[in-house]
Amino acid sequence: MKPTLAGTSLPASAVHALIEIGEHGTLSATALCDLLCLEKSSVSRMVRKLIDSGELIETSSQKDARGKELALTAQGRQTLDGINQFAHLQVSNALKNIPVSVHEKVRASLFTYARALAAVREGVSPTLLHEVSVQSGYHSGVLGRAVEMHARYYVRTSGFGHFFEAKVASGMAGFIGRLDKPCNQLWSAVSEGKVVATIAIDGEDLGDNIAHLRWFIVDDELRGSGIGRRLLSEAVSFCEQQQFSEIQLWTFKGLDAARRLYEQAGFIMLEELPGRQWGEEVIEQRFARPIIR
Repeated sequence: MKPTLAGTSLPASAVHALIEIGEHGTLSATALCDLLCLEKSSVSRMVRKLIDSGELIETSSQKDARGKELALTAQGRQTLDGINQFAHLQVSNALKNIPVSVHEKVRASLFTYARALAAVREGVSPTLLHEVSVQSGYHSGVLGRAVEMHARYYVRTSGFGHFFEAKVASGMAGFIGRLDKPCNQLWSAVSEGKVVATIAIDGEDLGDNIAHLRWFIVDDELRGSGIGRRLLSEAVSFCEQQQFSEIQLWTFKGLDAARRLYEQAGFIMLEELPGRQWGEEVIEQRFARPIIR
């Protein structure tokens, strides 16, 4: 019931807003209202204070030139980093009082409970989270689900359409036909028989003993669960075993949550430039991670 939260001078709703905008990259005020379960007038006042204090900035929407999107400023990203560090410290200190052997059970139980609360809020019946297993190689349904997850996420967040979906489908289909090569591998996370995340290493695409990290996607329901970090770790370990000299990936500006994950895994941005390789013009970014032997 304190008036501020997470070691900041901000109220809980403002902290929540920074977290959501940081997770999504950009958000409209309307989308923020839905996420925070607050009235438009309350969100409008809060957003104006955050803009005036230098935490947020309004940008033109990529989907609608007449619309506005909210994004974090450099100061806002620094504030969010402090919020995340505060949360990490709280959880770490709490876990010190719990045997290490049950840490994973605590995490899984909290995640299941959070999903159940979300289902109540959305008025749907929750699908209970069972163990998530990681499988390598091709198995039935993995291509279709990977394409579906990419299409659904990027049409909602970036406005990508049929060109992007077709590009993912054709690219992955061709790659799956090359999985017999030891330098190529595909991993998928599976829960209750359903593919909920994928990642791939294409060892032939770039040449020069450079691995290409591709088709990394996590289902909306599991974002923040740690499964993306787990898959990325699998891919990096594979590249080390195959003795690649470097791993590279392409992404684009605005995917801040993914960028944080890449940077935490040792990736560094090499270049940033306008491009249309996904069908819509975005600021493309190329990241690389050297393999240290």
